[in-house]
Formats: sequence, C-alpha cells, structure tokens
Amino acid sequence: MTSDLDNFYLKQEEPTRGCLLALRDVILKHNDEITAEWKYKLPFFYFKGKMLCYLWIHKKYKHPYIGIVDGNLIDHPDLLQEKRARMKILLIDENSDLPIEKINLILTSAMYFCSNKI
Repeated sequence: MTSDLDNFYLKQEEPTRGCLLALRDVILKHNDEITAEWKYKLPFFYFKGKMLCYLWIHKKYKHPYIGIVDGNLIDHPDLLQEKRARMKILLIDENSDLPIEKINLILTSAMYFCSNKI
C-alpha cells in the first residue's frame, strides 16, 4: 500500500511529477539530517526535527514551488512573499532545468535559520 506522501507525487501529471520528484531528491541530498514527512496534507521536509520547507503547486501560476518556512528571514531576489507572513516561495519552471545552485543556496540559508531558532 502506498502512503499519502507517495500518492501526492504519483497523482501529479508529467512534467510536474518529475519536477516534484527531482526537487524532493535535491532537498533530501542537500543534508543527511533532512527528512521527508507528510504534514498538513503536503510533502514537508524537516531539518533536525524542525520544519524547513515543503513542496506544493501554485494555484495561480500552476508551477511547482518550494515553500521556505522561515523565508521571511531570507533575503533572496527569487523568493516571493506574496500574502504570507512567515513563508516565502521559490517558483520552479517544470519545463526547464532545476536551478540547483540557487535551491542549495536558499536551503543552506533556511537551515541556518532553522538551526538557530529558539
């Protein structure tokens, strides 16, 4: 039987499914202490037990994105705040190569803030 987490990826259509799976792999490979969990009905990633980021599909733009939990603390020109107080998102074009360096840079910043939370 497949889990809700697996089903999230399986029910997506290509190329979105492949993009989300690739993003999952990039996030999990970024650091050995990042884990994937099913939380709030979305794929969430934790760093040392604290919420780091999640994957979702933007309702308006129809593109996958990485939601950064403490994105409001990160100053990066490609992170969108929109109407969120704490989160910022990185929109991903599923028809282009993943911006691996940019994703890794943002994840490193997010891990820093995640580790230094009181």
